[in-house]
Amino acid sequence: MDSAFDVNQQLESKDHKIVVALERIAEAFRVLLWQETKKTGLSPIQLQLLIFLLHHPEQTTTPSYLATEFNLTKATITDSLRMLLKKDLIVKHTDPSDARSYSIQLTTAGKTIGESATQFSNQLLGSLEGLSASSKGNLLEGLLHMIGQLNDQSVISLQRMCKNCRFLENKDGGHYCSFLEQPLAPAELRIDCSEFEKIA
Repeated sequence: MDSAFDVNQQLESKDHKIVVALERIAEAFRVLLWQETKKTGLSPIQLQLLIFLLHHPEQTTTPSYLATEFNLTKATITDSLRMLLKKDLIVKHTDPSDARSYSIQLTTAGKTIGESATQFSNQLLGSLEGLSASSKGNLLEGLLHMIGQLNDQSVISLQRMCKNCRFLENKDGGHYCSFLEQPLAPAELRIDCSEFEKIA
């Protein structure tokens, strides 16, 4: 049986080693995020929601969008939002044309916790120190490819990255963003872009 976790197969396969390495990095994310939850008394998903709301525009802050973003059911997201609302960390803005539809905005307290919580990723940023610019570029390209493949296979939801964006073109053998009106080097491709618009 082929398994990335088989240590004997890892000896002969870079692909297997990469998958296990990514699992270790995912574990680091979990550990660092869990440490942050101990400071705030919030669950990991509640913290992730605050961080997301802090850095993304209003049109991405509906419960339906958040459920897609985090690959969770709308009911799970709604429960988490209810707890954040109860703790006065968010407020709801009801759509005037549809009373059942609403978007979410952070309160001042929510912003404060969200800004503090984002710091959990600093240790991961620090772990990239010492890598050359070309190594970072190659790593980014490889990760973008993997994310794209997993998105194509419906393992993960819609990604706001260049690969899925209507503004990305192939021009003169390279990447070109028609929104920014400029070519993009591989290392300039975005994983989370505020100007993203899904390909029709």
